[in-house]
Amino acid sequence: MGVSIDDHLGKRLFELRRRLGLTQAQLALAVGVRFQQIQKYECGASKISASRLWALATALEVPVGYFFEGLGSGSVLAA
Repeated sequence: MGVSIDDHLGKRLFELRRRLGLTQAQLALAVGVRFQQIQKYECGASKISASRLWALATALEVPVGYFFEGLGSGSVLAA
């Protein structure tokens, strides 16, 4: 069984945010959510909607496709 897409997106978000030296609160402010929501995205507990993924990509200055890099064909949707 493959990795959950939500987990993969969250991991990519976490890694990029840390690499850029941003706190969860700073990123949350940039995209208009509370830092707790960023926590939920990063651990895969909350799905990231298309519009929120776009906002995150814009705030972090990466293409939306960045979040899907390394996602294998065996990946599964979380229930």
